[in-house]
Amino acid sequence: MVSSDQRRRQLAREKFERQQQRREEARRRTRRLTAIIASAVAVVAVIGVGSYLVVSGDDDTKTDAAAASASSSPSAAPSESAVPEPEMAIDKKASYTMSLATGQGDIAFTMDAAKTPHTANSFKALADKKFFDGTTCHRLTTQGIFVLQCGDPNGDGTGGPGYTIPDENLDALGKAGSDGTVTFPAGTVAMANTGQPNSGGSQFFLVYKDTKLPPTYTPFGTMDDASLKVVEKIAAGGVAGDAGDGAPKKPVAVEKATVAKK
Repeated sequence: MVSSDQRRRQLAREKFERQQQRREEARRRTRRLTAIIASAVAVVAVIGVGSYLVVSGDDDTKTDAAAASASSSPSAAPSESAVPEPEMAIDKKASYTMSLATGQGDIAFTMDAAKTPHTANSFKALADKKFFDGTTCHRLTTQGIFVLQCGDPNGDGTGGPGYTIPDENLDALGKAGSDGTVTFPAGTVAMANTGQPNSGGSQFFLVYKDTKLPPTYTPFGTMDDASLKVVEKIAAGGVAGDAGDGAPKKPVAVEKATVAKK
């Protein structure tokens, strides 16, 4: 016969075991909920990054290589075209040099107006209005693609001049390979965009190391050797937070931007 003390101990033990079981089940539910929330946050983050970073390359993810480049592609938030594109005021037969005086050194590149008249004309009009003065090169990418992105008045990838310009010179780097990309050689300067055709604004990127991207970005300029070395030095400094994509550790503030006919 079980004594009353033994029965109490048995009931206490069973109660303890039930409590432990409920606690374990609660922990499992918490872990599952945490995983679900983390997944949801990750999805939201991907969607957010997608809407922020997606460029036409993301729609062309034909292979893993294309997908890798697209995931870190140069991009710009949509411009609302609140104002018209500047009237054509440049010599379409000439070349123009855009010079950026920055705290990290001077960066200059040549624009061929014959091949990219709308882009060259827009950049001259913006520079003449001091649009780029006081802006920053807000994004450095050191993994997958190798670019420094500039030209955003908001400094976070969301800004533009209030109008868009057409894509130009897209076949300059040849036909896309089987992975949907072409090589943007080191020294190339090209337009960022939203992933939609003809959506360039004021944001552009400086390629400091050969980079594979879909041929959907207007290549409109070429840096000289000294300027390329400045961008390479900025890239060597790394990305804030030791990430592969983000603000450069060495802040790149554009003190003055000018465009002059060569």
